[in-house]
Amino acid sequence: MTAVACSLFLSLGLTACGDDNISSDEQARRAYLGLDPSVSKALQLGFVGFNAASSANIPPQSTKGAVSGTLLVTGQVDQGSSANKGMRLRIGMTGYSDGEILLGGDEDPVNITYASSTDTAAQPELTLQLRDIPGGTFTGTLKGPFQMTGDLEGSVTLDLALTGEIEDDGTGQVRRTPGSTHVTGTATSGDGVYTVDVTR
Repeated sequence: MTAVACSLFLSLGLTACGDDNISSDEQARRAYLGLDPSVSKALQLGFVGFNAASSANIPPQSTKGAVSGTLLVTGQVDQGSSANKGMRLRIGMTGYSDGEILLGGDEDPVNITYASSTDTAAQPELTLQLRDIPGGTFTGTLKGPFQMTGDLEGSVTLDLALTGEIEDDGTGQVRRTPGSTHVTGTATSGDGVYTVDVTR
């Protein structure tokens, strides 16, 4: 790829200038795969914050990437004694990476580091509705952009729907039922779109 063409590709919001054979949809797939573990982590932090909340604002919850960086969840939860409650959360990332992304087949692994806006209001939003607490269900969405550096550069925007079951963890706290969370939607990067359909 020429320097001029690579510069044009950069201006469109996504780069993989070292490989002319990768389609834009494949780039979007790679962009999502690097974020996939963090979706479960963000959900987990949201539930930890829900259980710890003593007011409308959950205590900020954070964890580290497997290799580098920090994932931070902040936001609000409905108060009161209702068995149905909602959470409105923001997802912050700084220099976040869960390590090599294994692509399958003969493809070489790639490494991508992610970050969100430092402005909380512009960070990706995770909304959750819990029904029939503690032994019911949840639905939710995760929407918003993340910036990428490394083997891909530019941004990836998630538009995901989440469904699953919840349960008492044995101590009176609420948690996701393992293996019940269904994630569907899209990850868009540059001109590429990857369709997400996974169960965690």
